[in-house]
Amino acid sequence: MKLSVLDQSPISRGSSPEQAIKNTLKLADITEELGYKRYWVAEHHNTNGLASVSPEILIARIASHTNTIRVGSGGVLLPQYSPFKVAENFKMLEAMFPGRIDLGIGRSPGGSQDTRMALLDSINKSMSEFPRQLRDLQGFLHNTLPADHRYRLVKAAPRTKTVPPMWVLGLSERGAANAAEIGAGFVFGHFISPDKGQAAMETYREKFQPSPDFWQPISAVCIFVVCADTKEEAEELALSQDKWLLNVGKGSDIKVPSIEEVKKRTFRQDELDVIRKNRNRTVIGTPEQVKQELNRLGDHYQTDEFMIITNIYDFDAKVHSYRLLAEAFGL
Repeated sequence: MKLSVLDQSPISRGSSPEQAIKNTLKLADITEELGYKRYWVAEHHNTNGLASVSPEILIARIASHTNTIRVGSGGVLLPQYSPFKVAENFKMLEAMFPGRIDLGIGRSPGGSQDTRMALLDSINKSMSEFPRQLRDLQGFLHNTLPADHRYRLVKAAPRTKTVPPMWVLGLSERGAANAAEIGAGFVFGHFISPDKGQAAMETYREKFQPSPDFWQPISAVCIFVVCADTKEEAEELALSQDKWLLNVGKGSDIKVPSIEEVKKRTFRQDELDVIRKNRNRTVIGTPEQVKQELNRLGDHYQTDEFMIITNIYDFDAKVHSYRLLAEAFGL
């Protein structure tokens, strides 16, 4: 089993964006030493609780701070951007850190309609263009645009010897098909919506077409994990993530709350139902319990790589969770 990291640079209540970024850099150093394969950073906009808004900038900082771990985006929200410019950004990163960069692509609008239009500078662009944008991005990266393409003579620079492989992040069979048809890697977002995961992974394997990036299907599953020395401790640490996820669903303040703050809160039955449902997106327990469940899910999804996301209040406990997991799997 290979383990990787997805980091949204969450901001804990009472902390700051600056500290969240420092924590991201520290966690990247630690997980590299522990043997994690990749360290990906997210893209979120118009939020007070997640500091990672520009994966390209953060990737450059993390890659210069580390030595061997692959660094990538989870993911660049392509519907809001030019495929040509994304290709140039990541070829530049590849030129600086050859063989260490992953280009993960997401289809999300990036937030509310107003947020998306601000990203697009009020230019109306259809989300249905995503498959075409993926093909164009791949063409710019590998200089393989078809002869009749409008921008065939436009070359993405710098013209590096190697190109960062493309991955598509998805939650459904549609997302899996988008990845498969261009021969990209596929990351299923179990941490967002696990319901359609098995069907999505099967679709990806069935429809995969070899490409300059990958000659056979390669996939990973992203999942919330909270690991501690005892089950009781893990459950307590997860309380902050439970409340955070509840707030994310409501679109309210999404700074990660402390355990003490959560314990003081009285929850309505409908909120408890949401928290209980959200636990399906998470694995919580001791190292042995978490390992057993990830192995089970690995068989379920037919994958040998998990991207771990842990959004709890206490950073030291978060680091300990990643450390216990690495030791359990013998990274």
